Amino acid sequence: MVNWLFARHNDGVFVLRVEDTDADRVTDEGIEIIKRSLSWLGLQWDEGPDVGGPFGPYRQTERFELYREVAQQLRDGGHAYPCYCTPEELDERRKQALARGEAPGYDGRCRNLTEQERRAFEAEGRIPALRFAVPEGREIVVDDVIRGEGRFPADELRDFIILRGDGSPTYLLASGVDDLRMQMTHVIRGEDLWSSTPRQLLIFEALGEEPPRYAHLPLILGPDRSKLSKRHGAVSVEYFREQGFLADAMVNYMALLGWDPGEGQEILPRDELVRRFELEDVSHHPAIFDVQKLEWMNGHYIRETPDDELAALMLPFLAEAGMQADPEMVRAAVPLIKERMSKLTDSVALLRFLFVEELQPDEKAAAGIAAVGPEYLREAASRLEAVEEWTVGEITRVLDDLREGAGLSRKKGWQPIRAAVTGSMVSPPLPESMTLLGKDRTLERLHVAGGG
Repeated sequence: MVNWLFARHNDGVFVLRVEDTDADRVTDEGIEIIKRSLSWLGLQWDEGPDVGGPFGPYRQTERFELYREVAQQLRDGGHAYPCYCTPEELDERRKQALARGEAPGYDGRCRNLTEQERRAFEAEGRIPALRFAVPEGREIVVDDVIRGEGRFPADELRDFIILRGDGSPTYLLASGVDDLRMQMTHVIRGEDLWSSTPRQLLIFEALGEEPPRYAHLPLILGPDRSKLSKRHGAVSVEYFREQGFLADAMVNYMALLGWDPGEGQEILPRDELVRRFELEDVSHHPAIFDVQKLEWMNGHYIRETPDDELAALMLPFLAEAGMQADPEMVRAAVPLIKERMSKLTDSVALLRFLFVEELQPDEKAAAGIAAVGPEYLREAASRLEAVEEWTVGEITRVLDDLREGAGLSRKKGWQPIRAAVTGSMVSPPLPESMTLLGKDRTLERLHVAGGG
């Protein structure tokens, strides 16, 4: 989100790059979900998969030869060396370091091997990884747009792998090389990658290249202030789309996670978000993902959506719930329910009564019907049957006469009718609901609820 805002604010280029060097974490399905989610949000990329660009391909698994060439360049320049340590040996030395009270990390065992020692390891069938030789006795300074200056003693970074034994690059090498070759001016990413930055700066230095500007965004936290994860509920864009959130609401809400546009405003169209955005104004404090606030914001966008457009957006959700909804009737119902909705999925419960043949009142509705008894409902049906013009005004008059005669308030007198007609104690305004349902279906449901 922040990358897109920054690119658009500065008339720059928004690049989508698929970093899939870790086959265990990145799948083709996951990549498609990311592209689909960005497209749904309207965050279209200028360069990347499906659109191309001058620095393609934009999938890292299609760029391995480039990474191997750069790795060899680093090795030839004395900035990298082969490491023959096995995973088991590395794990054992890590345990020993912890037992001694030392920080775990590579101990440089293979950094100064002789050619004879290397040949001996290779004779054993060991396939080396390639490690970057971190220069000793220095300090690496990271100038971050959001976090400010960070200083990292080189001795604490330890020599790190840039090319695995199978020839695949690590994130540190691949993303760094791509930043250079794709002429990135800014890299905006999560602060969980903060520790990667000094290592990548060393790679750029070894290659004699100027690094891009970095901005590390604070993590997004759940309501309990722990890192947002699945245990807080679903956190994917796909989930929120499926739950009936609007793309504009999602963009508006996500833009404000860690950034304050000022002037006390929270509801802003995306062109205004782009106009006001400044990367330097992003907070270095974590943001809290508040689903209730997102629902409030989504409700606002629903109310601002034109009725025809909103009806069209609701139809797939009604169909998913098994309803054969008449588009014209849905359109007529929109003005009655949009004020009551915070998500498009709310339309299912609010409009179910219109599109089911055999109505089954829910538990609260059944209790409401039982509270007044069948005589009250039969009397309602009798009076409504005499209504010639099935209008909101006439229905309201009949219902008010009925409940006044029974000595009931409008709430207590209308709720049993609502329960019988809609199957719920929550519905669009009652006379309007009955108008949409039609006289025949309304009377039929009152007769059923009244026992005859």
